[in-house]
Amino acid sequence: MRVITKIARQKNNPERYNIYLNEEYAFPVDEAILLQFGLTKGKILEEFDVQEIAYEDEIRKAFNKGLNFLSYQMRSEHEVKKKLLTLEFGEAVILEAIQKLKSYGFLNDETYSKALLDTKKATMKKGPRAIRQDLIKKGIDKNLQDEVLGTYSHEEQLKLAIQLADKVIRSEKKKTPMQVKSKIQDFLMRKGYSFNIVDEVLSQVELEQAEDEWQHLLAVQGEKVWKKYVSKYTGYELKMKTKQALYQKGFPVEVIDRFIEEKENGE
Repeated sequence: MRVITKIARQKNNPERYNIYLNEEYAFPVDEAILLQFGLTKGKILEEFDVQEIAYEDEIRKAFNKGLNFLSYQMRSEHEVKKKLLTLEFGEAVILEAIQKLKSYGFLNDETYSKALLDTKKATMKKGPRAIRQDLIKKGIDKNLQDEVLGTYSHEEQLKLAIQLADKVIRSEKKKTPMQVKSKIQDFLMRKGYSFNIVDEVLSQVELEQAEDEWQHLLAVQGEKVWKKYVSKYTGYELKMKTKQALYQKGFPVEVIDRFIEEKENGE
């Protein structure tokens, strides 16, 4: 017969207790388990009782570790499970702990996914494709991904994408309109926006260059191209190589011709 002869609170962890059976230390339990099983001095325990108590206590420990992990920031079920696995809890124990966390409202993938969507839009202006990748990394179910991303309206995407495009325009003063549009396209694609959104943004972007602005751009890019080819080519070949390079950068033909003429006269 196994009888509880002593219950002692742990000094370093007041929420845990040491259980003594027949005057000998037997096992530790969480305070919640103590109350759940009604463990009191004089209570008789069978072997299967001890095993059940140990199993429930392990679940409680996993639950507490998961709760502590969640106290720093919101997490997905996948993240909590991954964390508990690193702490060497068994699969069955982890599943039970996660169910408890969910039942108490500490863990909810739908709430988490919506919060992640809002955060990524507000802080990084990410598009749906990039946010889906974030959700996948967090182990969110595909159906839930679709449901949450379905709330990201076309109008909202377009608004944020235009804000990102404006940022590119402000930072690329030394580029031609063609180069700026290329930068915008690459940037928006990396941010996770669809081709349709990118096309809409580019169709709304106005990048007209005044004559003096073209001259300013040529003073930077044109000079670099000319220096690159003048040491290798002469005459017609130099002219065509320069013209081709500047045309690919988005300079108008008449602006290029004028630049080349000035360079030839200067030479």
